[in-house]
Amino acid sequence: MNGMRAVEAVRIAFCTGMQSSKTPRRNIFLHIGLGFFDSHSSLLLRQVFFGQAVPCSFAGQPHAHGLNSSYKDAYSMSKKSRSKLWFLVHSWLALPIWFFVLIVCVTGTLAVVSQEIVWLANPDVRASKPTEDAVALSYDQVVAAIRKAEPEALVQNIRTPQEPHFALRVKVGYPDGRSVSVYVNQYTGVIQGISPKFDFQGFTRALHGWWLVPFTSGYSWGWYLVSLLGLPMLASLVTGLVVYKKFWKGFFNPTLRLRQGARIFWGDFHRLSGIWSIWFIAVISITGTWFLIQAILSDNQISISSEPVAPAIARENVPTSADGHPAPSIGVDRAIELTTRTIPGFDVSYVILPGNAYSYLTIGGRGWYPLMNQSVSINPYSGTLDSSHLLSDRSGLEFVTESMRPLHTGDFGGLWVKLIWFFFGLLLSMMVLSGLLIWSKRTALATLAALKRSNHATRPPAKRAAAGSQPETVGGTM
Repeated sequence: MNGMRAVEAVRIAFCTGMQSSKTPRRNIFLHIGLGFFDSHSSLLLRQVFFGQAVPCSFAGQPHAHGLNSSYKDAYSMSKKSRSKLWFLVHSWLALPIWFFVLIVCVTGTLAVVSQEIVWLANPDVRASKPTEDAVALSYDQVVAAIRKAEPEALVQNIRTPQEPHFALRVKVGYPDGRSVSVYVNQYTGVIQGISPKFDFQGFTRALHGWWLVPFTSGYSWGWYLVSLLGLPMLASLVTGLVVYKKFWKGFFNPTLRLRQGARIFWGDFHRLSGIWSIWFIAVISITGTWFLIQAILSDNQISISSEPVAPAIARENVPTSADGHPAPSIGVDRAIELTTRTIPGFDVSYVILPGNAYSYLTIGGRGWYPLMNQSVSINPYSGTLDSSHLLSDRSGLEFVTESMRPLHTGDFGGLWVKLIWFFFGLLLSMMVLSGLLIWSKRTALATLAALKRSNHATRPPAKRAAAGSQPETVGGTM
Protein backbone atom coordinates (compact mmCIF):
# COMPACT_ATOMS: atom_id res chain seq x y z
CA MET A 1 0.00 0.00 0.00
CA ASN A 2 2.91 2.38 0.75
CA GLY A 3 4.32 1.57 -2.70
CA MET A 4 1.02 2.49 -4.34
CA ARG A 5 0.86 5.80 -2.48
CA ALA A 6 4.43 6.60 -3.42
CA VAL A 7 3.79 5.86 -7.07
CA GLU A 8 0.65 7.99 -6.95
CA ALA A 9 2.73 10.84 -5.50
CA VAL A 10 5.27 10.40 -8.27
CA ARG A 11 2.55 10.51 -10.90
CA ILE A 12 0.91 13.67 -9.52
CA ALA A 13 4.21 15.47 -9.02
CA PHE A 14 5.44 14.37 -12.38
CA CYS A 15 2.33 15.40 -14.28
CA THR A 16 2.05 18.68 -12.37
CA GLY A 17 5.69 19.48 -12.95
CA MET A 18 5.53 18.66 -16.61
CA GLN A 19 2.42 20.83 -17.02
CA SER A 20 3.73 23.85 -15.16
CA SER A 21 7.50 24.13 -15.27
CA LYS A 22 8.68 21.17 -17.33
CA THR A 23 10.58 19.91 -14.34
CA PRO A 24 13.04 17.24 -15.40
CA ARG A 25 12.06 13.76 -14.32
CA ARG A 26 15.30 13.20 -12.58
CA ASN A 27 14.53 15.99 -10.09
CA ILE A 28 11.28 14.35 -9.09
CA PHE A 29 13.09 11.06 -8.81
CA LEU A 30 15.59 12.53 -6.34
CA HIS A 31 12.87 13.78 -3.98
CA ILE A 32 11.30 10.35 -3.37
CA GLY A 33 13.04 7.49 -1.59
CA LEU A 34 13.23 4.16 -3.36
CA GLY A 35 12.58 2.10 -0.25
CA PHE A 36 8.81 2.51 -0.59
CA PHE A 37 8.51 0.56 -3.79
CA ASP A 38 7.77 -3.09 -4.31
CA SER A 39 8.31 -4.96 -7.59
CA HIS A 40 4.92 -3.96 -8.99
CA SER A 41 5.46 -0.27 -8.15
CA SER A 42 8.87 -0.35 -9.85
CA LEU A 43 7.22 -1.54 -13.03
CA LEU A 44 5.11 1.62 -13.01
CA LEU A 45 8.08 3.79 -12.11
CA ARG A 46 9.84 2.56 -15.22
CA GLN A 47 6.85 3.83 -17.16
CA VAL A 48 7.26 7.25 -15.54
CA PHE A 49 11.00 7.73 -15.80
CA PHE A 50 12.02 5.89 -18.94
CA GLY A 51 9.94 7.35 -21.69
CA GLN A 52 6.74 5.27 -21.62
CA ALA A 53 3.31 6.91 -21.72
CA VAL A 54 1.89 7.81 -18.30
CA PRO A 55 -1.79 8.76 -17.89
CA CYS A 56 -2.18 12.15 -16.20
CA SER A 57 -5.38 13.65 -14.83
CA PHE A 58 -5.52 17.39 -15.54
CA ALA A 59 -8.26 19.67 -14.39
CA GLY A 60 -11.43 18.94 -16.25
CA GLN A 61 -9.78 16.04 -18.15
CA PRO A 62 -10.25 12.89 -16.13
CA HIS A 63 -8.16 10.04 -17.49
CA ALA A 64 -9.83 6.82 -18.53
CA HIS A 65 -7.21 4.49 -17.05
CA GLY A 66 -5.70 5.69 -13.80
CA LEU A 67 -2.82 4.41 -11.74
CA ASN A 68 -4.93 1.87 -9.85
CA SER A 69 -5.83 0.24 -13.17
CA SER A 70 -2.17 0.15 -14.23
CA TYR A 71 -1.17 -1.31 -10.89
CA LYS A 72 -3.86 -3.96 -11.08
CA ASP A 73 -2.87 -4.85 -14.66
CA ALA A 74 0.76 -5.26 -13.65
CA TYR A 75 -0.23 -7.34 -10.63
CA SER A 76 -2.54 -9.47 -12.79
CA MET A 77 0.25 -10.07 -15.29
CA SER A 78 2.60 -11.12 -12.49
CA LYS A 79 -0.05 -13.45 -11.04
CA LYS A 80 -0.58 -15.07 -14.44
CA SER A 81 3.17 -15.54 -14.80
CA ARG A 82 3.31 -17.31 -11.45
CA SER A 83 0.37 -19.52 -12.44
CA LYS A 84 2.11 -20.46 -15.68
CA LEU A 85 5.27 -21.25 -13.74
CA TRP A 86 3.45 -23.55 -11.35
CA PHE A 87 1.67 -25.21 -14.26
CA LEU A 88 5.02 -25.90 -15.91
CA VAL A 89 6.39 -27.36 -12.68
CA HIS A 90 3.25 -29.50 -12.39
CA SER A 91 3.63 -30.69 -15.98
CA TRP A 92 7.26 -31.70 -15.57
CA LEU A 93 6.48 -33.53 -12.33
CA ALA A 94 3.62 -35.40 -14.02
CA LEU A 95 5.82 -36.70 -16.84
CA PRO A 96 7.53 -39.41 -14.72
CA ILE A 97 4.11 -40.61 -13.55
CA TRP A 98 2.87 -41.12 -17.10
CA PHE A 99 6.17 -42.75 -18.02
CA PHE A 100 5.49 -45.17 -15.18
CA VAL A 101 1.98 -45.75 -16.57
CA LEU A 102 3.52 -46.50 -19.98
CA ILE A 103 5.83 -49.16 -18.51
CA VAL A 104 2.95 -50.78 -16.63
CA CYS A 105 0.84 -50.87 -19.82
CA VAL A 106 3.66 -52.40 -21.89
CA THR A 107 4.50 -55.06 -19.30
CA GLY A 108 0.81 -55.87 -18.87
CA THR A 109 0.44 -56.31 -22.61
CA LEU A 110 3.37 -58.74 -22.64
CA ALA A 111 2.00 -60.58 -19.60
CA VAL A 112 -1.22 -61.37 -21.48
CA VAL A 113 0.65 -63.50 -24.04
CA SER A 114 3.61 -64.47 -21.84
CA GLN A 115 2.50 -68.12 -21.74
CA GLU A 116 2.44 -68.24 -25.53
CA ILE A 117 5.88 -66.63 -25.68
CA VAL A 118 7.21 -69.32 -23.35
CA TRP A 119 5.59 -71.94 -25.60
CA LEU A 120 7.44 -70.53 -28.61
CA ALA A 121 10.78 -70.35 -26.79
CA ASN A 122 10.74 -73.59 -24.76
CA PRO A 123 9.99 -76.88 -26.55
CA ASP A 124 9.38 -78.59 -23.18
CA VAL A 125 6.13 -76.66 -22.86
CA ARG A 126 4.72 -78.01 -26.12
CA ALA A 127 2.50 -81.09 -26.23
CA SER A 128 3.12 -82.78 -29.57
CA LYS A 129 0.92 -85.67 -30.66
CA PRO A 130 2.85 -88.80 -31.60
CA THR A 131 0.23 -89.51 -34.27
CA GLU A 132 -2.59 -87.52 -35.80
CA ASP A 133 -5.28 -89.64 -34.11
CA ALA A 134 -3.65 -89.67 -30.67
CA VAL A 135 -5.92 -88.84 -27.73
CA ALA A 136 -4.99 -87.40 -24.37
CA LEU A 137 -4.30 -89.78 -21.52
CA SER A 138 -6.59 -89.90 -18.50
CA TYR A 139 -5.46 -88.49 -15.18
CA ASP A 140 -4.85 -91.95 -13.73
CA GLN A 141 -2.73 -92.85 -16.75
CA VAL A 142 -0.67 -89.68 -16.34
CA VAL A 143 -0.12 -90.43 -12.64
CA ALA A 144 0.92 -94.00 -13.46
CA ALA A 145 3.36 -92.81 -16.16
CA ILE A 146 4.99 -90.36 -13.74
CA ARG A 147 5.32 -93.00 -11.02
CA LYS A 148 6.89 -95.34 -13.52
CA ALA A 149 9.45 -92.72 -14.62
CA GLU A 150 10.04 -91.41 -11.08
CA PRO A 151 9.24 -94.18 -8.53
CA GLU A 152 10.05 -91.99 -5.54
CA ALA A 153 8.00 -89.03 -6.74
CA LEU A 154 4.64 -88.24 -5.18
CA VAL A 155 2.21 -86.45 -7.51
CA GLN A 156 0.76 -83.48 -5.65
CA ASN A 157 -1.37 -81.73 -8.30
CA ILE A 158 -2.05 -81.66 -12.03
CA ARG A 159 -3.07 -78.58 -13.98
CA THR A 160 -4.60 -78.88 -17.42
CA PRO A 161 -3.99 -75.95 -19.82
CA GLN A 162 -6.82 -74.34 -21.78
CA GLU A 163 -5.13 -75.03 -25.11
CA PRO A 164 -4.37 -78.66 -26.07
CA HIS A 165 -0.97 -77.80 -27.57
CA PHE A 166 0.36 -77.00 -24.08
CA ALA A 167 1.82 -79.75 -21.89
CA LEU A 168 0.37 -80.60 -18.49
CA ARG A 169 1.98 -78.91 -15.52
CA VAL A 170 2.44 -81.41 -12.72
CA LYS A 171 3.84 -80.70 -9.28
CA VAL A 172 5.70 -83.61 -7.68
CA GLY A 173 7.37 -84.05 -4.30
CA TYR A 174 10.29 -86.22 -3.21
CA PRO A 175 11.16 -87.89 0.13
CA ASP A 176 13.99 -85.41 0.73
CA GLY A 177 11.49 -82.52 0.79
CA ARG A 178 12.10 -81.23 -2.72
CA SER A 179 9.11 -80.12 -4.75
CA VAL A 180 9.29 -79.25 -8.44
CA SER A 181 6.90 -78.64 -11.31
CA VAL A 182 7.42 -80.65 -14.47
CA TYR A 183 6.01 -80.52 -17.98
CA VAL A 184 4.26 -83.76 -18.96
CA ASN A 185 3.02 -84.59 -22.45
CA GLN A 186 -0.63 -85.53 -22.01
CA TYR A 187 -0.52 -87.75 -25.12
CA THR A 188 2.52 -89.84 -24.11
CA GLY A 189 2.92 -89.32 -20.36
CA VAL A 190 6.59 -88.40 -20.87
CA ILE A 191 8.20 -85.89 -18.51
CA GLN A 192 9.59 -83.33 -20.96
CA GLY A 193 11.36 -80.99 -18.56
CA ILE A 194 11.32 -79.12 -15.28
CA SER A 195 9.51 -75.82 -15.06
CA PRO A 196 11.64 -73.02 -13.58
CA LYS A 197 10.22 -71.41 -10.49
CA PHE A 198 10.52 -67.98 -12.07
CA ASP A 199 10.11 -68.14 -15.83
CA PHE A 200 9.31 -65.41 -18.35
CA GLN A 201 5.60 -65.62 -17.56
CA GLY A 202 6.24 -65.16 -13.85
CA PHE A 203 8.72 -62.37 -14.53
CA THR A 204 6.37 -60.30 -16.69
CA ARG A 205 3.47 -60.73 -14.31
CA ALA A 206 5.60 -59.80 -11.31
CA LEU A 207 7.08 -56.81 -13.13
CA HIS A 208 3.65 -55.64 -14.21
CA GLY A 209 1.77 -56.42 -11.00
CA TRP A 210 4.14 -55.29 -8.25
CA TRP A 211 7.38 -54.19 -9.96
CA LEU A 212 9.28 -57.16 -8.49
CA VAL A 213 9.00 -55.69 -4.98
CA PRO A 214 8.93 -58.71 -2.61
CA PHE A 215 5.97 -59.53 -0.41
CA THR A 216 7.10 -59.49 3.21
CA SER A 217 4.22 -58.96 5.63
CA GLY A 218 1.13 -58.64 3.48
CA TYR A 219 1.04 -57.05 0.04
CA SER A 220 4.17 -55.31 -1.21
CA TRP A 221 4.27 -51.54 -1.66
CA GLY A 222 4.91 -52.23 -5.35
CA TRP A 223 1.45 -53.79 -5.60
CA TYR A 224 -0.05 -50.66 -4.01
CA LEU A 225 1.92 -48.40 -6.32
CA VAL A 226 0.82 -50.17 -9.50
CA SER A 227 -2.81 -50.69 -8.55
CA LEU A 228 -3.06 -47.04 -7.48
CA LEU A 229 -2.63 -46.11 -11.15
CA GLY A 230 -6.14 -47.39 -11.81
CA LEU A 231 -7.51 -44.18 -10.30
CA PRO A 232 -5.79 -41.63 -12.61
CA MET A 233 -6.46 -43.92 -15.57
CA LEU A 234 -10.17 -43.97 -14.75
CA ALA A 235 -10.13 -40.20 -14.19
CA SER A 236 -8.39 -39.63 -17.53
CA LEU A 237 -11.08 -41.70 -19.25
CA VAL A 238 -13.89 -39.64 -17.71
CA THR A 239 -12.21 -36.28 -18.38
CA GLY A 240 -11.33 -37.35 -21.90
CA LEU A 241 -14.97 -38.11 -22.65
CA VAL A 242 -15.97 -34.74 -21.20
CA VAL A 243 -13.36 -32.80 -23.19
CA TYR A 244 -13.94 -34.63 -26.46
CA LYS A 245 -17.48 -33.52 -27.27
CA LYS A 246 -19.66 -35.98 -29.21
CA PHE A 247 -16.92 -38.58 -29.10
CA TRP A 248 -19.21 -41.23 -30.58
CA LYS A 249 -18.86 -39.59 -33.97
CA GLY A 250 -15.31 -40.91 -34.07
CA PHE A 251 -16.68 -44.44 -34.49
CA PHE A 252 -18.37 -43.52 -37.76
CA ASN A 253 -15.93 -40.91 -39.07
CA PRO A 254 -12.41 -41.87 -37.93
CA THR A 255 -9.69 -39.35 -38.72
CA LEU A 256 -5.98 -40.16 -38.94
CA ARG A 257 -3.99 -37.64 -40.96
CA LEU A 258 -0.67 -39.16 -42.00
CA ARG A 259 0.89 -36.41 -44.10
CA GLN A 260 0.39 -33.29 -41.99
CA GLY A 261 3.22 -33.59 -39.52
CA ALA A 262 4.01 -35.62 -36.44
CA ARG A 263 2.02 -33.41 -34.05
CA ILE A 264 -1.22 -33.77 -36.02
CA PHE A 265 -0.66 -37.50 -36.55
CA TRP A 266 -0.05 -38.26 -32.87
CA GLY A 267 -2.98 -36.06 -31.86
CA ASP A 268 -5.33 -37.90 -34.24
CA PHE A 269 -3.93 -41.26 -33.15
CA HIS A 270 -4.40 -40.40 -29.47
CA ARG A 271 -8.06 -39.45 -29.96
CA LEU A 272 -8.84 -42.34 -32.31
CA SER A 273 -7.23 -45.02 -30.15
CA GLY A 274 -8.91 -43.55 -27.08
CA ILE A 275 -12.35 -43.76 -28.68
CA TRP A 276 -11.97 -47.39 -29.71
CA SER A 277 -10.42 -48.34 -26.37
CA ILE A 278 -13.09 -46.85 -24.10
CA TRP A 279 -14.39 -50.25 -22.99
CA PHE A 280 -10.89 -51.65 -22.48
CA ILE A 281 -9.65 -48.63 -20.50
CA ALA A 282 -12.74 -48.89 -18.30
CA VAL A 283 -12.12 -52.61 -17.67
CA ILE A 284 -8.42 -52.20 -16.89
CA SER A 285 -8.84 -49.13 -14.69
CA ILE A 286 -11.76 -50.56 -12.69
CA THR A 287 -10.09 -53.94 -12.16
CA GLY A 288 -6.80 -52.23 -11.30
CA THR A 289 -8.59 -50.15 -8.68
CA TRP A 290 -10.13 -53.33 -7.28
CA PHE A 291 -6.62 -54.77 -6.79
CA LEU A 292 -5.88 -51.76 -4.59
CA ILE A 293 -9.04 -52.38 -2.55
CA GLN A 294 -8.22 -56.08 -2.35
CA ALA A 295 -4.78 -55.36 -0.89
CA ILE A 296 -6.21 -52.94 1.67
CA LEU A 297 -8.83 -55.48 2.77
CA SER A 298 -6.35 -58.32 2.97
CA ASP A 299 -3.75 -56.37 4.93
CA ASN A 300 -6.46 -55.45 7.42
CA GLN A 301 -7.68 -59.08 7.71
CA ILE A 302 -11.06 -58.31 6.13
CA SER A 303 -12.53 -61.09 3.98
CA ILE A 304 -15.61 -61.06 1.78
CA SER A 305 -15.18 -64.64 0.53
CA SER A 306 -17.60 -67.42 1.38
CA GLU A 307 -15.05 -70.15 0.62
CA PRO A 308 -14.97 -72.67 3.49
CA VAL A 309 -11.86 -73.69 5.36
CA ALA A 310 -10.10 -76.65 3.76
CA PRO A 311 -11.63 -79.72 5.41
CA ALA A 312 -9.77 -82.67 6.90
CA ILE A 313 -10.95 -86.24 7.26
CA ALA A 314 -11.63 -87.22 10.84
CA ARG A 315 -9.18 -89.71 12.30
CA GLU A 316 -11.85 -92.31 13.01
CA ASN A 317 -12.95 -92.18 9.36
CA VAL A 318 -9.49 -93.02 8.02
CA PRO A 319 -9.28 -96.80 7.31
CA THR A 320 -6.23 -98.69 8.46
CA SER A 321 -4.52 -101.86 7.26
CA ALA A 322 -2.86 -104.61 9.23
CA ASP A 323 0.43 -104.42 7.35
CA GLY A 324 0.69 -100.61 7.57
CA HIS A 325 0.29 -99.93 3.88
CA PRO A 326 -1.98 -97.08 2.75
CA ALA A 327 -5.64 -97.93 2.63
CA PRO A 328 -7.13 -98.39 -0.81
CA SER A 329 -8.64 -95.22 -2.34
CA ILE A 330 -10.53 -94.24 -5.47
CA GLY A 331 -8.63 -92.98 -8.45
CA VAL A 332 -8.65 -89.49 -9.92
CA ASP A 333 -10.75 -90.55 -12.89
CA ARG A 334 -13.38 -92.01 -10.62
CA ALA A 335 -13.46 -88.81 -8.55
CA ILE A 336 -13.92 -86.72 -11.72
CA GLU A 337 -16.72 -89.01 -12.86
CA LEU A 338 -18.53 -88.57 -9.53
CA THR A 339 -18.05 -84.80 -9.72
CA THR A 340 -19.33 -84.31 -13.26
CA ARG A 341 -22.27 -86.60 -12.56
CA THR A 342 -23.25 -84.63 -9.46
CA ILE A 343 -22.53 -81.19 -10.93
CA PRO A 344 -23.46 -80.98 -14.64
CA GLY A 345 -21.31 -78.68 -16.74
CA PHE A 346 -18.29 -78.94 -14.44
CA ASP A 347 -15.18 -78.41 -16.61
CA VAL A 348 -12.17 -79.87 -14.78
CA SER A 349 -8.95 -77.87 -15.06
CA TYR A 350 -6.93 -78.97 -12.02
CA VAL A 351 -6.70 -81.83 -9.54
CA ILE A 352 -5.07 -81.76 -6.09
CA LEU A 353 -4.23 -85.23 -4.81
CA PRO A 354 -4.25 -86.08 -1.07
CA GLY A 355 -1.00 -85.06 0.62
CA ASN A 356 -1.53 -87.36 3.62
CA ALA A 357 -4.02 -89.85 5.05
CA TYR A 358 -6.34 -87.09 6.31
CA SER A 359 -6.48 -84.99 3.12
CA TYR A 360 -9.31 -84.82 0.62
CA LEU A 361 -8.97 -85.16 -3.14
CA THR A 362 -9.87 -81.78 -4.63
CA ILE A 363 -11.31 -81.29 -8.10
CA GLY A 364 -11.42 -77.76 -9.51
CA GLY A 365 -12.55 -76.08 -12.70
CA ARG A 366 -15.03 -73.73 -14.29
CA GLY A 367 -18.73 -73.99 -14.87
CA TRP A 368 -21.30 -72.05 -16.88
CA TYR A 369 -19.64 -68.74 -15.88
CA PRO A 370 -16.10 -68.76 -17.33
CA LEU A 371 -14.69 -66.02 -15.09
CA MET A 372 -14.89 -68.02 -11.84
CA ASN A 373 -13.59 -71.34 -10.57
CA GLN A 374 -15.45 -73.83 -8.43
CA SER A 375 -14.17 -76.80 -6.47
CA VAL A 376 -15.27 -79.93 -4.64
CA SER A 377 -13.59 -82.03 -1.95
CA ILE A 378 -14.07 -85.78 -2.27
CA ASN A 379 -13.30 -88.38 0.36
CA PRO A 380 -10.70 -90.62 -1.36
CA TYR A 381 -11.77 -93.66 0.67
CA SER A 382 -15.56 -93.53 0.37
CA GLY A 383 -15.95 -91.40 -2.78
CA THR A 384 -18.44 -89.09 -1.09
CA LEU A 385 -18.56 -85.40 -1.96
CA ASP A 386 -18.12 -83.90 1.50
CA SER A 387 -17.51 -80.24 0.69
CA SER A 388 -17.91 -77.87 -2.25
CA HIS A 389 -17.56 -74.25 -3.25
CA LEU A 390 -19.73 -73.82 -6.33
CA LEU A 391 -21.05 -70.90 -8.32
CA SER A 392 -24.39 -71.32 -6.60
CA ASP A 393 -22.67 -70.73 -3.25
CA ARG A 394 -21.35 -67.30 -4.26
CA SER A 395 -22.95 -64.00 -3.36
CA GLY A 396 -23.54 -61.25 -5.90
CA LEU A 397 -20.58 -59.35 -4.50
CA GLU A 398 -18.32 -62.38 -5.01
CA PHE A 399 -19.43 -62.66 -8.63
CA VAL A 400 -18.17 -59.12 -9.11
CA THR A 401 -14.93 -59.34 -7.13
CA GLU A 402 -13.85 -62.78 -8.42
CA SER A 403 -14.42 -61.65 -11.99
CA MET A 404 -11.88 -58.84 -11.65
CA ARG A 405 -8.68 -60.85 -12.09
CA PRO A 406 -9.65 -62.75 -15.28
CA LEU A 407 -11.13 -59.57 -16.76
CA HIS A 408 -7.82 -57.83 -16.12
CA THR A 409 -5.60 -60.61 -17.48
CA GLY A 410 -7.83 -61.88 -20.31
CA ASP A 411 -7.05 -65.56 -19.62
CA PHE A 412 -10.61 -66.85 -19.42
CA GLY A 413 -11.46 -67.65 -23.03
CA GLY A 414 -8.49 -69.21 -24.71
CA LEU A 415 -6.09 -67.79 -27.28
CA TRP A 416 -8.56 -65.58 -29.14
CA VAL A 417 -9.55 -63.64 -26.03
CA LYS A 418 -5.87 -63.22 -25.18
CA LEU A 419 -5.20 -61.83 -28.65
CA ILE A 420 -8.02 -59.30 -28.22
CA TRP A 421 -6.60 -58.22 -24.86
CA PHE A 422 -3.11 -58.07 -26.36
CA PHE A 423 -4.26 -55.87 -29.27
CA PHE A 424 -6.08 -53.38 -27.07
CA GLY A 425 -3.25 -53.46 -24.53
CA LEU A 426 -0.88 -52.52 -27.34
CA LEU A 427 -3.29 -49.81 -28.46
CA LEU A 428 -3.51 -48.48 -24.89
CA SER A 429 0.29 -48.43 -24.62
CA MET A 430 0.56 -46.49 -27.88
CA MET A 431 -2.12 -44.08 -26.70
CA VAL A 432 -0.21 -43.38 -23.48
CA LEU A 433 2.98 -42.96 -25.53
CA SER A 434 1.29 -40.52 -27.93
CA GLY A 435 -0.12 -38.53 -25.02
CA LEU A 436 3.31 -38.53 -23.40
CA LEU A 437 4.92 -37.22 -26.59
CA ILE A 438 2.30 -34.51 -27.06
CA TRP A 439 2.48 -33.43 -23.44
CA SER A 440 6.30 -33.47 -23.40
CA LYS A 441 6.50 -31.31 -26.51
CA ARG A 442 3.94 -28.81 -25.21
CA THR A 443 5.64 -28.62 -21.83
CA ALA A 444 9.06 -28.15 -23.40
CA LEU A 445 7.79 -25.39 -25.70
CA ALA A 446 5.97 -23.66 -22.85
CA THR A 447 9.09 -23.83 -20.70
CA LEU A 448 11.22 -22.39 -23.50
CA ALA A 449 8.71 -19.57 -24.01
CA ALA A 450 8.69 -18.82 -20.27
CA LEU A 451 12.48 -18.65 -20.23
CA LYS A 452 12.44 -16.25 -23.18
CA ARG A 453 9.89 -14.04 -21.46
CA SER A 454 11.96 -14.06 -18.28
CA ASN A 455 15.13 -13.09 -20.15
CA HIS A 456 13.30 -10.35 -22.04
CA ALA A 457 11.83 -8.91 -18.83
CA THR A 458 15.22 -8.73 -17.08
CA ARG A 459 17.13 -7.29 -20.10
CA PRO A 460 17.48 -3.41 -19.93
CA PRO A 461 16.02 -1.47 -22.88
CA ALA A 462 18.53 -0.71 -25.62
CA LYS A 463 17.67 2.97 -25.66
CA ARG A 464 17.60 3.51 -21.93
CA ALA A 465 20.97 5.33 -21.92
CA ALA A 466 19.69 7.95 -24.37
CA ALA A 467 16.42 8.59 -22.54
CA GLY A 468 17.64 11.84 -20.93
CA SER A 469 18.59 13.45 -24.28
CA GLN A 470 15.26 12.75 -26.01
CA PRO A 471 12.31 15.18 -26.00
CA GLU A 472 10.14 14.80 -22.92
CA THR A 473 6.67 13.42 -23.63
CA VAL A 474 3.82 12.68 -21.37
CA GLY A 475 1.06 10.52 -22.73
CA GLY A 476 2.22 11.45 -26.24
CA THR A 477 1.96 15.27 -25.58
CA MET A 478 4.93 17.63 -25.66
